[in-house]
Amino acid sequence: MSDLLVANSVSKHFGNFKALNNVSISVPHGSIFGLLGPNGAGKTTLIRIINQITMPDSGEVFLDGHALKQHHIRDIGYLPEERGLYKSMKVGEQALYLAQLKGLSKSEAKSRLKYWFDKLDIGDWWNKKIQELSKGQAQKIQFIVTVLHRPKLLIFDEPFSGFDPINANIIKEEILQLRDEGATVIFSTHRMESVEELCDHIALLHKSNKILDGKLIDIQRQYKSNTFEIGLQTSEKDRVISEIKDKFEVLPATFKTLNDDIKINVKIEPETSPNQLLSFLTTKAEVHHFVEVVPSANDIFIKTVQNN
Repeated sequence: MSDLLVANSVSKHFGNFKALNNVSISVPHGSIFGLLGPNGAGKTTLIRIINQITMPDSGEVFLDGHALKQHHIRDIGYLPEERGLYKSMKVGEQALYLAQLKGLSKSEAKSRLKYWFDKLDIGDWWNKKIQELSKGQAQKIQFIVTVLHRPKLLIFDEPFSGFDPINANIIKEEILQLRDEGATVIFSTHRMESVEELCDHIALLHKSNKILDGKLIDIQRQYKSNTFEIGLQTSEKDRVISEIKDKFEVLPATFKTLNDDIKINVKIEPETSPNQLLSFLTTKAEVHHFVEVVPSANDIFIKTVQNN
C-alpha cells in the first residue's frame, strides 16, 4: 500500500518552545491513521502544517507524491477541534458558501448537500441558524461541510466531541464508509476506544517527539504479555487454583463473567502454547471463559508515555 501523505523530519518552534522535533509519519492510501498524544504533544501543530495554516521550520510534507503546495488545500478536508461555523448564518446558506470555497459550483454543492441532509435526516435544518442548533447538531453540519467536496485526505480532530453515543456511532460508520470508498483519514482523538474501532495505523507524539508508530495490530502484538483471562466452574475451587499456580503464573483478574467459581488471569511462558494451557485447564474444571488479553490502545498509550 503506497502512502498518500508523508511528513519527513518536520520541526517547528514558537519562540523558545519546540512544538515538533524532527517528526516523520507516513499515512497509507485508504487507511485511517490515528494521530495520538497527550495535550501539548504536537498533534495540532502537525495538523496545522499539513493544512498549511502554519509552515514548518524544517522538513517537508508530500501529498500523493508531490511536495505540499497551496493548491492541495482542495484535496484536504479538515474538521478542527475548535469549530468554526458562523452562528448567525442559516445552515443551508453557510454550507453552500463553504462548499463553494472548496471549489464546488453552487448547483453541485446543492446536490451534494441534499444527499447528505437526507442521509443524516436533517433536511428541516436548512433554514435554521447555527445558534439554534445544539452542539451535536452543529457538529453534524461541520462534518458534512468537511467531507462534501470528496477530498483525498480527511483530517478529523476530536470528531465525536458533542455527540451522544447514537450520533457518535452514526458518524463513526460514515467515516468507515468514506474510508471504504477510497478516502484517507487522519484521526486525532483522546478517546482510545475510538482508536481501536477505527484506526489501522497509529503514531504517538509526546513532548514534541514521535515515540511510537506502525500498524495498530503489530503494535498490540509487541505489547502483548501472553496473558489469558480464565473463567472456570468447579466445586473444588481451592484445589484447582492451587494446581494452576503450581504450573503457571496466576494474576489478579478484573474482567466480568457470569457465575464462574474461578476468575483469574494466567500468564504463560513464550514457549508454552495457548492450546497447552487450555488442555491443562479442561482436566481441572469446566472452562467457560478463555480469552487472550490483547493490549488496548489506552494501555499502550499510557505505558509508552510513562516509559518516555
